Amino acid sequence: MHDDALVPYDFHCPYCDSPLTFFIDTSQGSHVTWEDCHQCCAPIQVAVDISLISGELESVRTGSDDDVL
Repeated sequence: MHDDALVPYDFHCPYCDSPLTFFIDTSQGSHVTWEDCHQCCAPIQVAVDISLISGELESVRTGSDDDVL
């Protein structure tokens, strides 16, 4: 992982609506991971889409553990 591969992503927790910032590692390619809310500790799904051509972040989708991303 390189520091230039980390992209900040701001969103709100789907459970408690707290503002959060996660750093997305674009060097991992497209992937789905789980992160815990820093406020309420609930599990948040994070689906990351990375361009195969440029390697840049295309989209991030977040949701609760019941959501289908």
